[in-house]
Amino acid sequence: MSRTKAAIISIFIFITAIGVQIQAAMPEKEWTFLVYINGHNNLSFFSDRNIMGMERIGSTKDLNMVVEWGSESQVTRRLYVEKSTNAKRVTSRVLQERMNHDMGNYKNLQEFLEWGVKNYPARHYFVAIWNHGSGWHGPEMINRKIVNPMDISFDDHFGTFISTEEVGMVMDNMKKIIGRNIDIYGSDACLMQMIEVAGEMKDSVDYVVGSQDLEPGEGWPYYSFVSKWAQNPKMTPVEVSKLLSKEYYDAYHGGEYGSTIHGITFSVLDISKMDAMYKAIARLSQNLVQLSPIEIQKINKALLSTTHFTYEDYADLGDLMKQIKYLNLPTINPKLLDNVSVLIKDLVVVSNHNEEDYPNATGVSIWAPEYINTHQSRYDNLLFSKATGWNKFTRLLAIKENPKAAVIK
Repeated sequence: MSRTKAAIISIFIFITAIGVQIQAAMPEKEWTFLVYINGHNNLSFFSDRNIMGMERIGSTKDLNMVVEWGSESQVTRRLYVEKSTNAKRVTSRVLQERMNHDMGNYKNLQEFLEWGVKNYPARHYFVAIWNHGSGWHGPEMINRKIVNPMDISFDDHFGTFISTEEVGMVMDNMKKIIGRNIDIYGSDACLMQMIEVAGEMKDSVDYVVGSQDLEPGEGWPYYSFVSKWAQNPKMTPVEVSKLLSKEYYDAYHGGEYGSTIHGITFSVLDISKMDAMYKAIARLSQNLVQLSPIEIQKINKALLSTTHFTYEDYADLGDLMKQIKYLNLPTINPKLLDNVSVLIKDLVVVSNHNEEDYPNATGVSIWAPEYINTHQSRYDNLLFSKATGWNKFTRLLAIKENPKAAVIK
């Protein structure tokens, strides 16, 4: 055997050993669906099921489905989703394998997306993060100190997470790489449909989809969603977003996941409408910070009647406007409240939710803390806060100690 041939064989053996397969970029398709599935936690079981749901259809001539899949094992795999050959296990082609891969590190999300758009170019991109979520911040306090503000993509192997700000930074970087906005960003995770989360990607994403409330472990209905998407791959980004919202709601009301589960919410935000919303909230914030301490106390009490999602400081934006207007405070210009309420109807393309559980839900949440907390300084630096001054109002709103804070362990 010649030295040249031996060297080639050695290189091949090395590449195979680390699980990397050399591939040429595919021709441009209509859509590429890039799903970052972080199962490095107690959701690992559902990651298999969701991928197998995609595999019931598989990628098509118009639709790429590409997954970065972390499970309970120490191996993280990149898959090109193909039609299943065995309904009892994941059978898609493994493109790469990585050992001890930290999926709570935003740099690894960034690298996956860069690799995905390079190898699977498309006219439209849908990026989804699959994992636990907790909105723009994490647990309140431990011994009066903020601990692990685990916004999304919790990696229990490493004790890491991806912050709201980091998600926004990744989306901004991807816009620079592809030369245009990401068409759809989605969180297959709890509590992420907040104006603060969407605000971090205001200039890099067209539509944001997700749930205001907790998501069941099954998450999105990948089979029913992908099957209908694949039948009509030339759907526009808003059409794809609306389809997912409907399929998610239907999945828990006799659909893919069976019987009704309470607390189901899902909505679609048109980020092109965010600038107008920012201006409206900025004008309202300027009004609210002029209220007297007594008036602030009345708003604080009104929060008790406002629709909340799991955390007592995550309020439905539309319902909050309604509850403040009910107070009929003379210092507040009601037109400012009405303007925000009207613009919510532009921002929220569709909101699918259980009317019996959330009759006043409008599809987007906002931070409205009733108690003094340690999140405020971080909140001041969110892009939403800087653009609207809402953080100045939240500083006034959180006027009392949380009686539960001292006993949290």
